[in-house]
Amino acid sequence: MRADRLVSLVLLLRRHGRMTADALARELEVSTRTVLRDIEALSAAGVPVYAERGRHGGFALLPGFQTELTGLNHDEALAVLTAGSALGEQVFGLGSALASAMRKVVDALPEDHRATASDAARRFLVDPETDLLARRRVVDDIPGATMVEVRRAVLTGHKLRIHYAASDQAPRWRTVDPIGLVTVRDRGYLLAARAGEDRTYRLSRVLAAEALPEAAERPHRVDLDRIWRERSARFLSDGDHMAVRVRVDPARREELLDTALAVRAEEPEADGWLRLEVTFQDARHAEWALWQLGTEAEALAPRSLRAALHRRATTVAARYGAPPSA
Repeated sequence: MRADRLVSLVLLLRRHGRMTADALARELEVSTRTVLRDIEALSAAGVPVYAERGRHGGFALLPGFQTELTGLNHDEALAVLTAGSALGEQVFGLGSALASAMRKVVDALPEDHRATASDAARRFLVDPETDLLARRRVVDDIPGATMVEVRRAVLTGHKLRIHYAASDQAPRWRTVDPIGLVTVRDRGYLLAARAGEDRTYRLSRVLAAEALPEAAERPHRVDLDRIWRERSARFLSDGDHMAVRVRVDPARREELLDTALAVRAEEPEADGWLRLEVTFQDARHAEWALWQLGTEAEALAPRSLRAALHRRATTVAARYGAPPSA
């Protein structure tokens, strides 16, 4: 970890020319005292770092000093910079690592490409926090210390003890064999096995975690994409879920998909609308989701859902058909 931080410190000085100890500490997410110790270590290793005194002083590298880094071409760097510009720092608690990687990507570019790549990346915006209707994204909040332990167990192949709060149970401790991590629409999941049975845990419901010294019981090779598809199929086949056939105005399609658990089928209709078969958590979830779309969606089946929406619409029409109460 320290070696990586020392490299990051050198890259920061190369990029900015001169930085104060406080500014370096903020960038590296360490204390000022740690930065000063790192500066001493770099000097002892022969890296020409020098201090400039005064109001505009700080630390800098001797002009012309170069570090050896693998180069990237312009498009490769742009791809990485763009991917990291959204909410990437929130994926699996890798914020500090992402910031360090971004500095290395920029520094690895030929000098005449650095400014153009950074400017180009600023012209791409991936998954902003709000959409055109000013609706904020809901991103899982996962404590950093918890995520570190989960990630450590997944990568080292050790058993993991988690304090998990299932939606319908009181929180309790469980020991699992972690297989991998998946993120879908800003939600993170831990794929694991428990007593030989497949388990999928929502990371935001993991209240605490501890990587154990025992080796996990899991295959050496893993195909997360296949495992996720299989678990998703089993989840959707649960008898408690409701399959709904619906017509929707294309302009409201994304809103429908944001509330549905999954889309099983989709096809256009002659009038320009779309006919879809989607899955909701239950009848109450389906009624709420389609009511939000008003007249720009129509539930076709099941009949019980149409009847529930009809009752709700009749009640609302009756209320607004009469004069307002005093």
